[in-house]
Amino acid sequence: MTGLPAAEVEARIEAAMEDPALAALVRETIGHVADKWTLLILEALEDVPSLRFSEIGRRVEGISQKMLTKTLRQMECDGLLTRTVHPVIPPHVDYSLTDMGLELGAAFCGVWLWAATYHDRIRQARAAFQAREGDV
Repeated sequence: MTGLPAAEVEARIEAAMEDPALAALVRETIGHVADKWTLLILEALEDVPSLRFSEIGRRVEGISQKMLTKTLRQMECDGLLTRTVHPVIPPHVDYSLTDMGLELGAAFCGVWLWAATYHDRIRQARAAFQAREGDV
């Protein structure tokens, strides 16, 4: 994924975790980008140059306007997307992924592929767990 040998990636992670401030930032960033809504917004914006707020809301099924607003603001703050306000009446706002956002989307593509590969096994494991444990 990074193009670096696994040993070098591991060494970089280990070194980063020795710096408490950097470790806290990494944990915070992972918390933001691994969020369900962030991943779905990345997917919605992946193949288009830009989308308006309402179109993102339609593509991300189940997200409330409040959560969409919050997530887009956090993604903008983290540098994953840009927000362009066009000076017209009514206001027209477009959102598009930055290079970092596109790269993050590509990285999470592996998660989608993993889920597609193992969805039957996950369902079987859940059914077996449910049979063993009942309602948990």
